[in-house]
Amino acid sequence: MKCAIIKENEINETCKMIERACRQSSLVDFYPEETVKGLASTCNYDFIKRRATWTHFYVLKDNEKIIGCGAIGPYWDSLTESCLFTIFVDPDYQGKGFGRKIIECLENDEFGLRAKKIYVHSAISAIPFYKKNGYKHKNGQLNYQDGHFELEKNFNRTIGE
Repeated sequence: MKCAIIKENEINETCKMIERACRQSSLVDFYPEETVKGLASTCNYDFIKRRATWTHFYVLKDNEKIIGCGAIGPYWDSLTESCLFTIFVDPDYQGKGFGRKIIECLENDEFGLRAKKIYVHSAISAIPFYKKNGYKHKNGQLNYQDGHFELEKNFNRTIGE
């Protein structure tokens, strides 16, 4: 399985996968139903299409079925910091290493390779996943802002390597 930049004809299927992931994941253990519904409904066709205009938005497929997605883009126009966005794995594929594959894909994208630091805004239920992949709480503190927790990963590299 390989990550590839999303194509316009894959956006609807990606939205459906995100909705399944939101409704069937551990999000429901931590957040009210209205919050989960809101997240699922905001990840619609226009949202994904717009996000793909300023990030590199990838999908992961099993044969032709979209089983995961994620995006990486600049962190507030920084050339040395990037941010991960919209990382989801189909519930039937969770816990099998596909989320890690998406993270690797994003970190090896040009936005990832140029970054000394990559940020991610996480739901509480995803914090253990990000920590397992080397992310720590931003500034070493548990920061909760606008419905998510902020994590970061530092890379020891010189710009232009």
